[in-house]
Amino acid sequence: MSRTNRALNRILLALAGLVLLAAGAATAAAGIQPDIAAAWTATASALGEQARSLLGSAPLAGTARSWWAVAGVAGLLLAAGFSIAWLASQGGGRTPRLARDSDGDAGTTVVETGLIAAAVKQALDGNRLVLGTSVTAWETRGGTGLRLQLQARQGASPREIADTADELVRGIDALLGHPLPVVVRIISGTRTRVAAPDRAR
Repeated sequence: MSRTNRALNRILLALAGLVLLAAGAATAAAGIQPDIAAAWTATASALGEQARSLLGSAPLAGTARSWWAVAGVAGLLLAAGFSIAWLASQGGGRTPRLARDSDGDAGTTVVETGLIAAAVKQALDGNRLVLGTSVTAWETRGGTGLRLQLQARQGASPREIADTADELVRGIDALLGHPLPVVVRIISGTRTRVAAPDRAR
């Protein structure tokens, strides 16, 4: 329930993994085979000579000494900017507003996620199956969706918690006046392990 491009992320991770795998294999081969190590040394020397020739082909007065050095720094800064922008775009889409309804001159009604979180907490007051809840809203392509997370007590029946979640979803739909896409997660955690079990195992 976010705008993260998972397919692109998987492709980038796969490419990065292949590059690292190839680099590791080449390093291991150079350490094992003297001929490969000599070839790597010769290649590195040739590339170094080409780099020095390239830097000398576009001289620049000052400490930079070459326009190519300036272009290299600019390229690194540009790549860093793209990386920061890409990281900032990951997992986006979270919103504090669950619903919004405009009625012309009468005004606009906004339903905050906190209202639903409070309603869920009140509905589960006294419920021994659930130790804690988390409610978040996300902007999706089809509109706003809700993620409801329930932390189960140790020994609680997942089926009973799922039934409780169904009741909560129906209550949320009734509260908003229309159905809403909801993702329900039933999890365990530290509180699950330290809390008293709901039943003997």
